[in-house]
Amino acid sequence: MLDWAIRIVINGVALVVAAKIVPNIHLILGPLGIGWIKVGIVALVFALVNTYVKPIVKALSFPITLLTLGLFSLVVNAALFLLVAWIAKSGLDIPFTVGGFPPTLGSTSIVAAILGSIVVSVVSILLGTVNFGRKAAGLR
Repeated sequence: MLDWAIRIVINGVALVVAAKIVPNIHLILGPLGIGWIKVGIVALVFALVNTYVKPIVKALSFPITLLTLGLFSLVVNAALFLLVAWIAKSGLDIPFTVGGFPPTLGSTSIVAAILGSIVVSVVSILLGTVNFGRKAAGLR
């Protein structure tokens, strides 16, 4: 249970970093307490999408990923990033947009989603190594 909570915190930090670095990703934090609760909800949605949807999509897109030598995985990650933005904005009414998506899907939103997924991946890897150090030390 603690590992799941740490994973959500890592996802939240990675999403905030992506919103700060990539100019077309907007995650409006608002007031102190409420804003971080919304980031936590988006991070939970992000974790659920990566846990349940991503393996299915990766399995279905394996032939294309193999043909493109893995580059199609960037498209898959960007599509899942846009899915999280759509769920957050449309379903949960949390102001999280990627290049104007939702409501409009264009080249700006696709490029922002690719860049955002790269930033989230890098930050998650970096923070995950810190978490791995905690696990290796036996601090569970």
